[in-house]
Amino acid sequence: MENAATADAKPLAAPLPEVSGLLDGLPRQRVPAPTVTAPLPATRLPRPWRLLPTPTGTPFTFAFAAVLTLTSLITTYASPSLVYALHQGSSTDVAHLIRTPVLVLLASALWVAGGLVSPYVLCFLLVLTALERRIGGARTAVVFLLGHVLATLATEGTVGLAVLFGHLPHSSLHRLDYGISFGVATSVGALAGLVRPWLRWPMLLLFGGMLLEDLYEFTDPMTNWGHLISLAIGVATWPMVRRCARASAA
Repeated sequence: MENAATADAKPLAAPLPEVSGLLDGLPRQRVPAPTVTAPLPATRLPRPWRLLPTPTGTPFTFAFAAVLTLTSLITTYASPSLVYALHQGSSTDVAHLIRTPVLVLLASALWVAGGLVSPYVLCFLLVLTALERRIGGARTAVVFLLGHVLATLATEGTVGLAVLFGHLPHSSLHRLDYGISFGVATSVGALAGLVRPWLRWPMLLLFGGMLLEDLYEFTDPMTNWGHLISLAIGVATWPMVRRCARASAA
């Protein structure tokens, strides 16, 4: 009897950790913990409309494209005499650059040589939109005008010197020179410095090869040289546009 009493007097063992806090006589208290599933990463769908300018996303390119559309419609539907007068008044030829340089440098960039069917129109829309989304509208305008002005002065200055030394006739001082192609070529060169290398070098090789092919055909050598000069100006802006892109992203 003493052994039995001693055994009854021993304290009960402590409850196991996994059953502590459970109440007697209440079934189904052990409910498995809910499984937490990590959310799947959001898939970003392609947005092709971002390739083209919008009034809120790329206001400079959008407004510029609207002006070019208007002037191209004037070129298409206005009388030939009026179109010639407008082009002549906006031409950055040597005679105009000597008299009214600022006016003609700005006015000449409001026309598209060849109208809306020119390949530079599509290049303008895609390249300037991409550039403005990276560095902003004001900086994109600076890049465009930098190439437009410097390449124009380089080519027309060469024409002026050639006339001065008797290598070209005096009528070359009044040759029509207008359009957006110099600014677009500069923008292509600038944009190449902001994209990944796998896209940068093919873009430069393809665009530069087209310019060299035009120069080889020798149909308009001064304009063709101006395109190559513009592309080189755009490449020279890489340090500036990369700083601008970092500032815009900050």
